Amino acid sequence: MASNPAIRLAEAYGGRLPHLIAGALVLFCAAILVEGEVSRWMLRSAGAALASLAVIISWATRRMTARQRAIGGSIETFMENDTSPSFSTDGEGRILVRNRAATARFGASDGDTLARVLRDLFANPAAVLARLQNMVEAGGAGREDLHTPQGHARLSVHQIGRDRFLWRLEDLSDTDGSEDTAAELRLPMLTTNRSGAILSMNGAMRSFLGRPAKTLDQVFRDLPLVSDRVIDVVTAEGERRVRAIALDDAGGRREVFVVPLDGLAATADPAPTDASLDGLPVALLRLSREGCLEAANRQARALLGPAATPGRELHTIVEGLGRSVTDWLGEAAAGRGLGRPEFVRASTGDKELYLQFTLGRVVEDGEIHLVAVLNDATELKTLEAQFVQSQKMQAIGQLAGGVAHDFNNLLTAISGHCDLLMLRHDQGDPDYGDLVQINQNANRAASLVGQLLAFSRKQNLQPEVLDLRDTLSDLTHLLNRLVGEKVTLTLTHDPAMRPIRADKRQLEQVMMNLVVNARDAMPDGGQIRIATEAVRITETLVRDRAKVQPGDYAVVRVIDRGVGIPVDKLTKIFEPFFTTKRTGEGTGLGLSTAYGIVKQTGGYIFVDSVVGEGTTFSLYFPAYETPASVVAAATVAAKAQSFHQGEGVVLLVEDEAPVRAFASRALRLRGYTVLEAENAEEALRILEDDDLAVDVFVTDVVMPGIDGPTWVRMALEKRPDTRVVFVSGYAEESFSNEQARIPNSVFLPKPFSLNELTATVRDQIQ
Repeated sequence: MASNPAIRLAEAYGGRLPHLIAGALVLFCAAILVEGEVSRWMLRSAGAALASLAVIISWATRRMTARQRAIGGSIETFMENDTSPSFSTDGEGRILVRNRAATARFGASDGDTLARVLRDLFANPAAVLARLQNMVEAGGAGREDLHTPQGHARLSVHQIGRDRFLWRLEDLSDTDGSEDTAAELRLPMLTTNRSGAILSMNGAMRSFLGRPAKTLDQVFRDLPLVSDRVIDVVTAEGERRVRAIALDDAGGRREVFVVPLDGLAATADPAPTDASLDGLPVALLRLSREGCLEAANRQARALLGPAATPGRELHTIVEGLGRSVTDWLGEAAAGRGLGRPEFVRASTGDKELYLQFTLGRVVEDGEIHLVAVLNDATELKTLEAQFVQSQKMQAIGQLAGGVAHDFNNLLTAISGHCDLLMLRHDQGDPDYGDLVQINQNANRAASLVGQLLAFSRKQNLQPEVLDLRDTLSDLTHLLNRLVGEKVTLTLTHDPAMRPIRADKRQLEQVMMNLVVNARDAMPDGGQIRIATEAVRITETLVRDRAKVQPGDYAVVRVIDRGVGIPVDKLTKIFEPFFTTKRTGEGTGLGLSTAYGIVKQTGGYIFVDSVVGEGTTFSLYFPAYETPASVVAAATVAAKAQSFHQGEGVVLLVEDEAPVRAFASRALRLRGYTVLEAENAEEALRILEDDDLAVDVFVTDVVMPGIDGPTWVRMALEKRPDTRVVFVSGYAEESFSNEQARIPNSVFLPKPFSLNELTATVRDQIQ
């Protein structure tokens, strides 16, 4: 079940984590002692690699527990509406969850085991459950047909975690109440073991025989039983002509279905036909040993559609997931892997269909034939795919958080010291242009870090009121550089456009991603058109599983005349890591990033595409009610005030020396008295002086030793009125619960500028 590579890595090497950490420390120490820059570099690189691997394994180990809980919860939600009794158990058989059907049939008692619940249903349930769990270990799933007082039942099990199982009890008796289903389940059927002893038979078989039978020789005239042959059955009313279909599984059991031929002109050995298989209550295919389709019953034809045509090769109908169909069939023809389910993807054209194939092997006149039982596994595979996508998003979110923290510290130091230099140079200075370039590129680097967090919707947004016409016009010069010489970019605006409230840098990132995709869709060149439009929606717009509420919207459309997107890909383009580009040309994060930013802003993104004609992305942003001029004036006033001198004492706690140096100088330039501390322990020592008055704590959140929220709570016990400014390179939501319990505190995300820091401190003191 651990489809995530990092999770598999944790399962395989989690126990070696201390060795990895120790190895990294040894290499780092050796790098200090060894002579030669190249040797030091190689040792440091090896140590960094081991340390990185240790971090990944440590994180993945923590994620494993959360992943199993998420999988279990989703499976339990999925099974709750199943009409058949279903149970979720641990490895010891203790029931963790049961659905409504199971509760209605067996009751609900805490501490029950599945064996205890099923003891009144059939004999020796513990042995049956143990046998099915052995099948799970061999093939991931198992099932067994059982004879119960109510008739014939099927108990199946799937593994849904490292130590968790999903059980389903399906009633196969002829008391369903549905006319069509009852007609299917009236087909006589029995189960035997290798020695020919009858293990169970359904109600239809008991009625057909009209007498008890314990072994195959009491039922059939000609033994050994050959599948898909006409044979005589001994009933209470005499011999009756039937066609017997026998399916073998890997456990040595055999399911025998009987199709009565009374009233049919049956020859001694009639050729197999679809009609002779149509009464079976399962989808079934008959294949040659080479995989050529010989016959398909009604349920198989319903599943596969026109593809289920006799004479077709199976590999042209389905494709294996991880192994070729030819190899799989070859193993089955040789008698290996029989009864073990395989998952395949069917080529039905208009929809995605996953099937579970279980193969049986029959020998007739020295020729080997294969019988395949099919089950529709599309819903199960879709659920599994959702789990995988969820894990991908969580993995990138976790990794991006760590990357963001380290990079944001570096960018804070770079942009902060650049701000300090710009204070000493006016616009006429020859170096001023270089400083502006440094500042702008630092901001672009910060936006790249935000892009990693955007698609998982964990970035810190800094919304402001924007006029899309001005924002897009300012971005045009950068977009023109992105599209190259063969593609032209045009921009048209609706004069009635209203402002929106969004993060400007993130919105620019969305537009760059969409324009780059449009450029790549036109390898021979062409035109990309960006158009804005004011739209009023009077009734709820339902589209692509989204509901756009009535109101005024600012709409941005990015239109190209490229190759277009196939219909079957349209529903996947916003998924993380999904890309139609070749390896090395795209990561699959561009559109998922755009989707995350737009949704977090409160907007919607839709796509229309026709293959060969082009693609249009439409972005709907809610129009902002407050006039942009008022907000712009307030912003200008706020910026003007940020240059005023301040008064007060600030305790600055930051473990990164470059960031601490910049912040300290910035605050002193604005007139504040600054006390510096490298960590929380040093800050608490400074505060031991009761005569020292401190107006504001400015502290990093994540630090070695005591973290920011913890030491602040300790300090506020004696200084309850002190204001707090938390700064961090992590997303704000990662510690929002901690901050909520600390009064008079605000959050300032890294990287921050000189003006942002001093304005935040000023607002806290005022």
